Amino acid sequence: MRRLLLAACGVPVAVLTACGSPAPVATQTTVVVTSASPSPSAAPSSPAVPPTQATTAAPASNRCTADSLSAKAENSDAGAGNRYGKLVVTNKSGAECTLKGYSGLQLLDAGGQPVPTNLQRVDTPGPTPLTLAAGASAAANLHWTVVPTGSEPQDKPCEPEATSAAAIPPDETRPMSLTWGLGLVCGGGKIEISAFYAA
Repeated sequence: MRRLLLAACGVPVAVLTACGSPAPVATQTTVVVTSASPSPSAAPSSPAVPPTQATTAAPASNRCTADSLSAKAENSDAGAGNRYGKLVVTNKSGAECTLKGYSGLQLLDAGGQPVPTNLQRVDTPGPTPLTLAAGASAAANLHWTVVPTGSEPQDKPCEPEATSAAAIPPDETRPMSLTWGLGLVCGGGKIEISAFYAA
């Protein structure tokens, strides 16, 4: 029985994650007001009103999420057993969002079961902060082989063929679903992926 293994910063784990910039840390500033004790001769006064705590609220995150993006896989080139494609995401939210880093990616068969996927990050291009306006897109380059390697069979498909995929934006934990129409991925499912860049 195959277990669903998804990539987290290059290490297989049981939950699909993706790598990017660290999530913002909320800060809180508290102002405490104190007063001197009244002298013994002071006349009684009405009860003091507790001071108000002044806080600075953490800014709302506008990071691109699975809810704010749509995703698709596109062919870009082929030759000598190599295949090249792109993972393209588009901001469908109606408001700008930010994106930086690498996507997670897991290939799936027609029944939604995982197909061998070994995602390898490359640094060309590397992570760059992007701001996607409504309707704008970003892409990550993909590269894989269709040549059987190691113990993969030569006379039949090297690996089960994927029909869909789950991809997750950087720094997020929820995946997006997309159609995978780019054929077989041999070499144990190895796919090289770049960081996102403006498309």
